[in-house]
Amino acid sequence: MSMNRRDFLKTAAAGSGMLLASQAMPAGASMPKELPPEAVGILYDATLCIGCKSCMVNCKKYNSEPEGALYSSRRISPPYEFSTPEKIWDDPHDLSGKTLNIIKAYKNGTGATKDAAENGYSFVKQHCLHCITPACVSVCPVGALRKDPSNGVVYYVENRCIGCRYCLLACPFRIPRYEWDTAFPQVRKCQLCRHRYAEGKYSACCEFCPTGASIFGKVADLRKEAEKRLTLKTGDQYDFPLQTVGSKDKSRRTVSKYINHVYGMKEAGGTQYMLLAGVPFELLGFDKNISDDEFFPDFTWAYISKIPAVIATVLIGGAATWAFTKGKNKDKEK
Repeated sequence: MSMNRRDFLKTAAAGSGMLLASQAMPAGASMPKELPPEAVGILYDATLCIGCKSCMVNCKKYNSEPEGALYSSRRISPPYEFSTPEKIWDDPHDLSGKTLNIIKAYKNGTGATKDAAENGYSFVKQHCLHCITPACVSVCPVGALRKDPSNGVVYYVENRCIGCRYCLLACPFRIPRYEWDTAFPQVRKCQLCRHRYAEGKYSACCEFCPTGASIFGKVADLRKEAEKRLTLKTGDQYDFPLQTVGSKDKSRRTVSKYINHVYGMKEAGGTQYMLLAGVPFELLGFDKNISDDEFFPDFTWAYISKIPAVIATVLIGGAATWAFTKGKNKDKEK
């Protein structure tokens, strides 16, 4: 079916008008800046972490099942990463399209003392922080990344993704990763095992942490627990909860010296994954220049809101060019 000049111009104008009217933005500049009513998250305490990587193993296992953040109908097993030809074990070096959660190690000098910045070492767990006001959600032009209005989990709807990868650029923590090595790539990131909630379960990294280094719960309760730990005296004994913040199962351990800061309490406007450590967070790979109470969507919106106008300009410009060249060709034929 052919389209004449008038029909083309009408279609282009109508399309651009719809884009401008809708703004094509699912989140917009009016994203909430307060915790959702039932916000859930994770508190990670690096002083309790022994680097066993149970969280990594179970993250891949339970997120590779249907509705999990790593699930693909084209894959029959968890997406392992190998760094040696023998392929003996899963050995990722960083977050990737195959790895949503990773344990890394900091070491200085002799590395003799745990949780010491000098001549010491510390483990650290990295995955999506689930920002209260997520930049990745604000820049997604098709609503592939969303924030649950009830529990606050930032999740991904893969059948909406167009592969623009704006989310990778917008995230201040550099978390979302792209599947560069597949024919049908997706964006991958931690989704706090939200697919397990209907079964009464929670994040696998917390359920299978043997020391209580990672605990799951409501963010309000996790904040109280984190602040309480900062008041504890180094060397005292404390009953650290296992798996969940309100768990009756405890692990009595000696309190280590903490850096007097809960990372994620205010960074980028606050996050639902928070961290405690005995080593400065910048040494553990976290950006110290992310300002407190700074809502990144306030900045990204200034750019992303221009997209509909750009698309409309391209459509109208293309239509005008087509009409002009079509008219000139007809004049030549006369």
